[in-house]
Amino acid sequence: MSDQSQSRPRKIIIDTDPGQDDAVAILLALGSPQEIDLLGITCVAGNVPLALTQTNARRVCEVAGRSDVAVHAGRDAPLRRPLVTAEHVHGKTGLDGPELWEPTMPLAEINGVDFIIDTLRREPAGTVTLCPLGPLSNIAAAFEQAPDIVERVQEIVLMGGAYFEVGNITPAAEFNIYVDPEAAEIVLTSGVPVTMMPLDVTHKALATRTRIEAIRALDTRVGHFTAEMLDFFERFDVEKYGSEGGPLHDPCVIAYLIQPELFSGRRINVMVETSSDLTLGMTVADWWGVTDRAANALFIGDVDSDGFFALITERLGRL
Repeated sequence: MSDQSQSRPRKIIIDTDPGQDDAVAILLALGSPQEIDLLGITCVAGNVPLALTQTNARRVCEVAGRSDVAVHAGRDAPLRRPLVTAEHVHGKTGLDGPELWEPTMPLAEINGVDFIIDTLRREPAGTVTLCPLGPLSNIAAAFEQAPDIVERVQEIVLMGGAYFEVGNITPAAEFNIYVDPEAAEIVLTSGVPVTMMPLDVTHKALATRTRIEAIRALDTRVGHFTAEMLDFFERFDVEKYGSEGGPLHDPCVIAYLIQPELFSGRRINVMVETSSDLTLGMTVADWWGVTDRAANALFIGDVDSDGFFALITERLGRL
């Protein structure tokens, strides 16, 4: 993978439910054109309902001066369940913190699920990486509607799941997987190479006061916008976990594509619980290899957090 990143930018679709940390992930991608060729952004209901996630994605593109990026609205609900949202974490807009505005860039006409299908059929097989930062509803719906695209995906690098850190929305489940466990099961059993950024790694990527101030010190529109988002975002997690900053979950996905050496993990089997009331949405990760189930994911467990924040700060500084 690193060989490719040295030659030509990696084609990706970001599938997202912004969310402050989603916004930072989008900005990181936009600030890294040598490594990342962002083909488009598809939005899904998750942290907040779809009307807000697609609006927030366009706001983020406008902050970066990139209203040329196509933003598509995808599914407004999970595949087979009612939507669960997380305003208690992200605020009522999903991007609470900075002063917000009504975006002027238009929403792309084509539906997000259709965009994923069309793009994978159009681009050469094995050249497009899907980067889901929210519930996996759009990706799974695309796989169900167009099974021919599954073998054309280069890789899925997603933020979701947890094992040693267990749950953040229930005692057993991480939010993105919990919202649409059936979609997560479809993705994890699809046969596509999957890299997972679970809470186990994202809880080591803490937006401490010093790190937020370094971003604010960029003294740009993007720098101030990001710092104001993180000022708001960290409150919830600091209160909940007693940590020195809120975890910056979603940018781990993009940072991994730019600088994979910042991360380490294991290829293991990961299954999703879809039927238990008690552990619905739990990602059962066979970290110790105690089953004979075949590995289906690279499950990331560690990150060089100083290197991670240095990368984010430097790339935001380019916007």
